[in-house]
Amino acid sequence: MKKYALAAVCAFAVATLTGAPVFAQNSEVKEKPPMYSYVGNWAVPRAQWAEMEKNTAADQKILDKALASGTLIGYGSDVVLVHEADGATHDDWWSAMSIAGVLNVLEQFYQGGGTTVPVLGAATKHWDNIWVSTYYNWHPGSYKGVYTRVGSYKLKADAPSDAIDALSKSLLVPFFEKLMASGAIHEYEVDTQYIHKDNPNMFTMVYIAANAEALDKVDAALRDLLKSNPLMGPTFDSMVDFSAHRDDLARTNATYK
Repeated sequence: MKKYALAAVCAFAVATLTGAPVFAQNSEVKEKPPMYSYVGNWAVPRAQWAEMEKNTAADQKILDKALASGTLIGYGSDVVLVHEADGATHDDWWSAMSIAGVLNVLEQFYQGGGTTVPVLGAATKHWDNIWVSTYYNWHPGSYKGVYTRVGSYKLKADAPSDAIDALSKSLLVPFFEKLMASGAIHEYEVDTQYIHKDNPNMFTMVYIAANAEALDKVDAALRDLLKSNPLMGPTFDSMVDFSAHRDDLARTNATYK
């Protein structure tokens, strides 16, 4: 995805907040009950990548049981494809409709020794996040070798308090729902941190593409959106601090109930 592709999506949605006639609020888009996601990130030396894959497979028993019981609605793991010098190489995640669901699964790994296995001890860096979303959807099923795109953004301090809601309702949810219906993506979510470790104005847009070709389909859909809605630029610059924008791309295995 080009550097400004998801930025353009934000610009169009944010334009609705200032009265620019780019998109009207979609009255059919409603907030959903909060979905919470735990993500554990690891920087693992390349020599240990095969062991990391084995460890991820060993974790599946606990996660499958939690999914079957209804504690979780989804789980997965990612292998980062575009690396930063000091960034993560792998992550594990799971999602639930309550904080209790997220933490109860985390406690199972602590109590079972899953957090102290040698390959995790070999990691040079580790950090966690808990995210919350009220705008999301997924296709039930298991997906192997798909691709996750994450775009991180920061609203300016003077942005309206409902900026993320307006952005999601006016543009992001309708855009992603069309891609869901076409089968190009299997899941999407608009997240903020539940435990604020970064600036509270940060938010992320996440989607899981069905395959590499689907990434091109999302790009094409964004280009079509740009052509049909040429108003952007100053509105985006007035609302979003683009200097904080970052992208991530990972290969993903995911299961959703």
